[in-house]
Amino acid sequence: MTNRQAAYPIHSVFTDRWSPRAFDAKPISQDQLMTLLEAARWAPSSFNFQPWRIVYAHRNDANWATLLAPLIPFNQMWAGNASVLMYFISDTLTHTGNPKEATASHSHSFDVGAAWAQLGLQATHMGLYAHGMTGVDFDAARTALKVPDRFRIEAAVAVGHKADPSVLLEGLRDKEVPSDRKPIAEFAFAGTFPVDG
Repeated sequence: MTNRQAAYPIHSVFTDRWSPRAFDAKPISQDQLMTLLEAARWAPSSFNFQPWRIVYAHRNDANWATLLAPLIPFNQMWAGNASVLMYFISDTLTHTGNPKEATASHSHSFDVGAAWAQLGLQATHMGLYAHGMTGVDFDAARTALKVPDRFRIEAAVAVGHKADPSVLLEGLRDKEVPSDRKPIAEFAFAGTFPVDG
């Protein structure tokens, strides 16, 4: 529960969702993880192609270090306390049934963003927190995760239980609060794109 206030009526899951860095290292179960992935599975996508791939590791399993290492040092510092790490990856090619006729996908990143959003909202609904990040050495991640060239690594995500901000370095503690959002008038425009961008 946050103190955020929506300008128009929306479900509270949208304002309750935020991205803390303070995690307490408490594990989440495989069943909980499968519920998060189930939420991602039902995301909409162009032609229902579902271009998302998600590589994950539970804290302290055999793959944890592999997924943690490509994060930039700053993100390793706090994400290392999460329960699960994930990488959201998109298939940059699409086809309507015959893989040999695959063509470039215009919407692969857009579609994977929808899957990430649904997973993040499901985490909030479950009392968990998910923090997406692009502070990643993407070349190192591609090698470590053995991602083929046709796929784009979109982002990494840390999932877990929120801890007290005191677990963070002093400079980060004051920033451990839900952020606000731009007003609708700054990003939604009737008719045409604004001249000033």
